[in-house]
Amino acid sequence: MMSSRPAVCLIAFLCAPVCRKSGVPPPSSVTHGAASVLQPGGETTVPYTLKPSFSKPAMNLPHEQRSLFYAGQALAKQPWVRAPTTTDTRDGLGPLYNARSCLSCHKNGGRGVMPKNGSPLTQGVLRLSLSGSDAKWGGVFDPNYGDQIQRNSIDLVYQIPATNIGGMKARLKREAEILIYWEESNFSYPDGQKISLRRPRIEIRDMGYGPFPKTIRLSLRNAPPLLGMGLLANVRQEDIETGADPKDRDRDGISGRVNTTWDFEHERAAPGRFGLKANRANLTIQIAAALQGDMGISNPIFSAQPCTETQNECQRGPHGLDKEGYEISLTLFSMLVDYVRSFGVPARRQSRPEAVKHGEEYFVEVGCDRCHRPSYLTRTDSEHPYLSEQTIWPYTDLLLHDMGQSLSDGRSDYEATGREWRTAPLWGVGLSKQVNGSSAFLHDGRARTIEEAILWHDGEAASSRRAFTQLSPSERDDLLVFVRSL
Repeated sequence: MMSSRPAVCLIAFLCAPVCRKSGVPPPSSVTHGAASVLQPGGETTVPYTLKPSFSKPAMNLPHEQRSLFYAGQALAKQPWVRAPTTTDTRDGLGPLYNARSCLSCHKNGGRGVMPKNGSPLTQGVLRLSLSGSDAKWGGVFDPNYGDQIQRNSIDLVYQIPATNIGGMKARLKREAEILIYWEESNFSYPDGQKISLRRPRIEIRDMGYGPFPKTIRLSLRNAPPLLGMGLLANVRQEDIETGADPKDRDRDGISGRVNTTWDFEHERAAPGRFGLKANRANLTIQIAAALQGDMGISNPIFSAQPCTETQNECQRGPHGLDKEGYEISLTLFSMLVDYVRSFGVPARRQSRPEAVKHGEEYFVEVGCDRCHRPSYLTRTDSEHPYLSEQTIWPYTDLLLHDMGQSLSDGRSDYEATGREWRTAPLWGVGLSKQVNGSSAFLHDGRARTIEEAILWHDGEAASSRRAFTQLSPSERDDLLVFVRSL
């Protein structure tokens, strides 16, 4: 018989937050008896292999759509180049950018790899903002650098070592180089076990467009995994809102709320669902924003270059516009969106089944299923029937939660405060390192293990973290085994 302990939530080990409200319907308490739980993506579920990937096509993707899927994969994998070139379907990189291709940051559809101590950032971004908010853009951005640092430029000085071109100086300067240093601290469990935690310290060098204002707010972000995004797009909004309790009316100290963002497709306010702070209304906008902001590729949603008004050389830089006025055509853009939409979800693993079973019981006992809602039934979707009416197990409520000062980035994003983050899905978390070598969890990649991620949680999750530490070592291990099996 299991002992009674304080309620705890193991909150978003990947990036976010806290407990789901007690009045939310489903999910069942212990799910290891449900056959569907082993197929977390429903009929889209991809069998487990020794070389797993988060970017494999859904198992039930119709045969006639698979050629388009692999065409989209090629588009996401191959690098973009500066314009003009004979490759007119893939030119237009930059003029300022962070990555040359989508999958250079999301290798195999997985999360980004964070740099070693003192090394440059290569697969994440550094967000910027000033105080205040904006109903359309979500925040007030730096006048010289915009909403994030662009680490690269198409100027030949950065593409070819200066020693090979006579020591020329760049006309189009990159915005900055970002170095990450890790500051270690020790945590001790009540039973005496110790674990090392780390947090990032950011150093910015070679700033090309002047100093920041004293009030600048910085947020390091690691690239999140992409699995199952089409399924999450098909979760009914009313099912998400059922779990929201922004004013904590039941006075349990835990609230969840929907972020109100801007739908750039339809030019109207809309609930947010994607992004680390639920700041994107849908999958199309999420991908369009990444193309423009990270690669400098104008598209049917965001047609401008990522140049601020003060960056004259960037404004005058070469662009690869097509006859539609974009650097990626509507046809190719739609292909890329459908490619990401079509990712399947890897099947659950069944190693150490007894530990998984007991770990799930501890997971439920401490209340984690109220934060990470196990399952949904996706909506009817005649346009994408392979995503329609699927029972899925993502373990997220897709709501914003206050995670406390320890994880705060100090930046508001639409209605999300600096302390609020969207609950990250847990499906696939145990495969992260196998997929692409990354086990950098939480929004800034500070947590090297799921256990570290739990111990960083604060705010609404402070009592949850504390209760987790009061489990015995074997109970903690079983619970972690369960989470890694998802």
